[in-house]
Amino acid sequence: MAEENAYQQLSADIEDEYIQTQRDLKEIDVLIKQSAAEVERLAQRNAQATAQTRQLQVNYDTQPRDYIRDIYESQIDVQQRLFTMRGQLEKLQSSQRYLERLFEFQRRFLELSGDHGADISGDAGEDSGTVSSGEQSTIIRIIQTEEAAKQSLVREMHDGPASSLSNFILQAEICQRLFDVDADTARDELNALKAAAAGTFNDIKNFIFDLRPMMLDDLGVVPTLRRYTEAFQENNDTNASFAITGVERRLESHIEVTIFRGVQELMNNALSHGRATQIQVLLDVGGERITAVVEDNGSGFNADEIWTKQTSDGIGLSSLRERVSLLGGTIEIQSAPGQGTKAEFFIPIDN
Repeated sequence: MAEENAYQQLSADIEDEYIQTQRDLKEIDVLIKQSAAEVERLAQRNAQATAQTRQLQVNYDTQPRDYIRDIYESQIDVQQRLFTMRGQLEKLQSSQRYLERLFEFQRRFLELSGDHGADISGDAGEDSGTVSSGEQSTIIRIIQTEEAAKQSLVREMHDGPASSLSNFILQAEICQRLFDVDADTARDELNALKAAAAGTFNDIKNFIFDLRPMMLDDLGVVPTLRRYTEAFQENNDTNASFAITGVERRLESHIEVTIFRGVQELMNNALSHGRATQIQVLLDVGGERITAVVEDNGSGFNADEIWTKQTSDGIGLSSLRERVSLLGGTIEIQSAPGQGTKAEFFIPIDN
């Protein structure tokens, strides 16, 4: 009886979330259209600024220094705004795809439960009124995994961009007050603020890439992992390498996402928990399954105890095992204190 009540409550909660997801999809569609229009406007301004700069180069020696500086600063400003808006548009589009997947999952769950008041489109089938205990368990695990990922995202946003923006506001107020008292000190503070903004801007670019790289949808998991490994090495004091065997090709979207998130989680764990200085990533694309191997020279751990713990970052190893298991795969980890770690997981694929 307790399990039945818990399931009914879960069904009611998901029905509420389903309605909210419908609203969120409508809102994000409006934001995407507005952002796309702004990107188009900035792209036109950037083209005009580029043409003006080229014209300036022809008459460079005859133009006043202040005029030249203003032209170049204006172009840099437009380019930064354009880059930021494109990143925002990509993030909105990524969020839209996530909401669409969530919406479809919620719709199918409500069809299976057969106990809802929302307007659900689609055919439920003959057995839509009952859900087996195995299906309930799977649905609950999926929801828990999604919630863990959302909580991690909130923490990263709070500790990263949100915190930096708060500091920017404070520094800007300090600069504003100093200009009336000590202009030289105010300029120094303003230069420091500019440098901090540039650093945060770069962090946000990396954050957007980590959140959902657009090239994962456009090019596939292999080019994305190759680029991610390069960026990982550039941004961390770690020697990271990537290699592929088998036939490189596109796979189903949910498989590519799971592979990317799995490798991402394992590499982050190797760095943050294992303090690894060398990380090797191998992807084997076979005819019947794809295998990912992440090996490092970090501090290692007791592999028998790891499944009872959750990492503080990403989706965690236990959640990764759930995701891989739901797709019919398995994950194995070989590690011991002081001996590094080798993690390997595979997912079956169709030709």
